Amino acid sequence: MNVFKQQCIELRKQDHTLLEIMALTSRSKSSVYFHIQSIPLSEKKRKEISEANVQRAITIARARKGISARSFIPFVHWDKDIVLLVAHLLFDGELSNTRCAYNNRSMTLIARVEKLMRRVYIYEPKRYTDTGSGVHKLYYHNVALAAFIKEKALLLLKEILLLSRSCQREFLRAFFDDEGCMDFRPQRNLRRVRGYQKNREILFLVQKLLHNLGIEATVQGKNEVVIRGRENLLRFQEEINFSAGVRINGKRSNSIWKKSLEKRELLRRAIDSFA
Repeated sequence: MNVFKQQCIELRKQDHTLLEIMALTSRSKSSVYFHIQSIPLSEKKRKEISEANVQRAITIARARKGISARSFIPFVHWDKDIVLLVAHLLFDGELSNTRCAYNNRSMTLIARVEKLMRRVYIYEPKRYTDTGSGVHKLYYHNVALAAFIKEKALLLLKEILLLSRSCQREFLRAFFDDEGCMDFRPQRNLRRVRGYQKNREILFLVQKLLHNLGIEATVQGKNEVVIRGRENLLRFQEEINFSAGVRINGKRSNSIWKKSLEKRELLRRAIDSFA
């Protein structure tokens, strides 16, 4: 083994990045990469790089838009409330380069996101209501906050399977409150919880998280995860459930109930209806 190759391998085993090894050896990127490509960095080092990327994004955002007088409180560790907040912003929110936003018809969920956001950002959001659709909207205009939350949302998708069961429950609670519905049509013998998402990787992630809680679900078509069967619905009710106050839209022309029932009430009726 030549001396340069051995030097690259030893430096990589000491958890040096590609750029660091290039600097230490004064050799080109392609030369170094050839010898270290099969040796991964440690999990600790990858997290350090991720945090550095967040800070770099914040610095760039501030330089582009000017330093905001409204700072935020960054978090490092995941807990139930932080998982719930970031998941809501991920599912029914908007994470752009300049703002964080959350949109929902349910004032229960709007109030929840406002409360959770105060853990990170003490300033009031801009509030709007679309009178046509009845959707309420929260906007947090802060480029540094937006860059931070956007990075954390991507990280959450990578790490949620490694977090505690309580954190996984909150992730699923946000998903089904935001993206889910209770499909109970007695006349057609239909009883199922459905969740919608364009990103199929998220659908399969939700399926794995449900499996961790003893709930079997299937991914159907391009954008749907479905829970069927009395035992699975009962387990869903016990482990996750729809949040109190989250209702179906009884004003829809195709509504079979013609009133805004709580989704958890429909779930209860569906479970009770099994022979």
